[in-house]
Amino acid sequence: MKPDIELLAPGGDVDAIKAAIIAGADAVYCGLDTFNARNRASNIYFDELVGIIRLAHQYQCQIFLTLNIVILEREFKSLAKLLSKLVNTTLDAVIVQDIGLFNFIKKHFPSLDIHASTQLTTHNEGQIPFLKKLGASRVNLSRELNLREITAITKVAQAHDTLVEVFVHGSLCVAFSGLCYSTSASVGNSGNRGRCSQACREEYQTTPSGNNFPLNLKDNSAFFDLPALIDAGVHSFKIEGRIKGANYVHTVVDSFRKQIDGYIDTGELTQDGERLYQVFNRDFSNAFLKGDLNQSMFIDNPRDNSTKHAIDKENAISVVQIHEVEQNLHQQNKEIKATVFDKIKYLSIEKLPLTLHFSGECNKPFIITAQVTHDSDSTEFIVKSTTLLAKSDQASIDESVINKRFKSFNNSNFDLVNINIDKLAAGLSIPFKELTALKKQLALLLNNNKAILPEVILPALKNHPKAVDSQAKLSILICDEADIALCQVTTADVYFKLPDAFKRGCTKYIDFFKNNPRLIPWFPAVLIGKDYDVAVNILREVKPNLIVTNNTGIAYEANLLGVKWIAGPFLNTTNSYALMAFKESLDCSGAFISNEINKQQIRNIARPENFKLFYSIYHPILLMTSRQCFFQQSVGCEKPRIDNGCMLSCDKSTTITNLKGDDFAIDKQKAGYPSIYNQDQFLNMEIIDDLSDLFDSFMIDLTNIGAGDKVSPDKATLINYFEKLLSGEATVVSTINNLVPKSTVSQYHTGL
Repeated sequence: MKPDIELLAPGGDVDAIKAAIIAGADAVYCGLDTFNARNRASNIYFDELVGIIRLAHQYQCQIFLTLNIVILEREFKSLAKLLSKLVNTTLDAVIVQDIGLFNFIKKHFPSLDIHASTQLTTHNEGQIPFLKKLGASRVNLSRELNLREITAITKVAQAHDTLVEVFVHGSLCVAFSGLCYSTSASVGNSGNRGRCSQACREEYQTTPSGNNFPLNLKDNSAFFDLPALIDAGVHSFKIEGRIKGANYVHTVVDSFRKQIDGYIDTGELTQDGERLYQVFNRDFSNAFLKGDLNQSMFIDNPRDNSTKHAIDKENAISVVQIHEVEQNLHQQNKEIKATVFDKIKYLSIEKLPLTLHFSGECNKPFIITAQVTHDSDSTEFIVKSTTLLAKSDQASIDESVINKRFKSFNNSNFDLVNINIDKLAAGLSIPFKELTALKKQLALLLNNNKAILPEVILPALKNHPKAVDSQAKLSILICDEADIALCQVTTADVYFKLPDAFKRGCTKYIDFFKNNPRLIPWFPAVLIGKDYDVAVNILREVKPNLIVTNNTGIAYEANLLGVKWIAGPFLNTTNSYALMAFKESLDCSGAFISNEINKQQIRNIARPENFKLFYSIYHPILLMTSRQCFFQQSVGCEKPRIDNGCMLSCDKSTTITNLKGDDFAIDKQKAGYPSIYNQDQFLNMEIIDDLSDLFDSFMIDLTNIGAGDKVSPDKATLINYFEKLLSGEATVVSTINNLVPKSTVSQYHTGL
């Protein structure tokens, strides 16, 4: 039996979508001019989307719409209007990042199929049932996973009737998607809102290892790994590239189409992949997929590598030879572009011309005939009244009545080119109620017998007060066992941050938490493979009263065990519907509100009943976290590749400096992922006066992670002054500012 394989193509504009369709894509993902994570793409308008869906379906191609950003509270009314229109199309699915939007669609638009975006950083087995419970029918996995990890997750997905999608070609972010805040912190352009400024592609001052683009990865390509991915149970092979043009999309999709079809037909890979080098690329790597994270994944040039590849392939050395290769490549691309545009120029997404004929005589039915023209063919739809037309001088059906009642058929689907009443006798009438019923009946016929759903009007959400109306408490985050002594100087809740990585079968933290029951386990955002298994075992063996988790897989396991859990700050919670989703789907007790949003955006959020709200007021500003090593291209590393010991034993730090002179700390803790931090700490004392009525607890991060070589303030002293601040002693503000000299609160002002 042939495997059920989908080739999923990017569509950043109408021409690229057409190019993907004719190249043989089984599905295309595209975004409107709002609510999608590629604001640098041209994107499309709603009327174009309707035409695109119609065109794609003629070619047995599906269309998925990206709504893959975090959503702000005030945007749900606009989203409701958009989704109310989308449910009345034949759109095949929406792609979602925001936890609240899952909840929102599931409640109000249940007929829409939902796919989980790569921005959700799905990388372990527990996240599959979590997303399934939210309403996802398929999940796009993190690009950092290897084949063994993909295979394990896919087995779980199959058990939960969930499809798996994997990126097989295109740009790679050096950071885990959804956990990159680099441009949000620096210029307010959040990647979680589709406004990534690509700090990883920027030029930096030359590093000690001699690199100017130390964060720039080669492009991903699994062109020769398709058999292994098919064996792993992957359903959808996804190509990245919504900011790429039609020429790129057609070349890549056509190459993959031929490779997939050739393999299915012959059991062999029939394509050499050379055409992929003709269009934009940064050279290619499949190192994540192979689990071989090495220095060759980086390239010290973020621009197009196609010319260099052609020169190297031809062994061109002299100026004349190089010029000839460049000219040949330019001519080839020019010819490909001309061929592609020659193929797509006849593909139309224009509205279908619609003519309405109204006819009838006294004592006979009122008849409406709709004539739809498509590709020179005409289709007729006829509806007739059950009530016979009767003479009426005052309420007769005339041209003005018909125009008023039927002008709405000039919509995103149809161009109402003519209303003809030549065969309708004058001075006749039927009850307006029946006229309305005829209009609905005709609309149903024109919509492929799919009922037109009314616009969803959102009910107002009730903002419940705190369960206990009291002053917001202080909570602290630690990760050093020596800091348990701080429990003696404060009554604050104390969270203990677990590492990202563990030795296989590690049981150390089971006894640790049992011996220190006051500590509340804090689970990190990324837990892959064995590290997830160990984290789940800790949860099961300790069964604490409460945890904080930044990982949805752990949230799912906590819910199964009946352990109360709080959604951590890296779950990017920005709206009331996310809080409702956490509470209603998995019995969540509370959530940290995202530090990316501003005062007013926070103020608009409604608290569910018996639900606690948290906010981090002091912490290092994480810019990005990676599975790759940041030291190879910065200060250099003696190891050519990352091995199992690197995660557990490496604890380096350094800095990189951009061309503006801004320093960024690279920090690698033992058992932690390599991360980059802003030069300033986040310190928001303003929110205590602004929004104390909303929050149950304000947290300060005392882990020293991301501090680099900076001297950290005395922790007991910090706790003392923050407790005084929360009790209303405003005089300590200047003291805290002196203790934390390099700080910023810009995200609280800028927002998303």
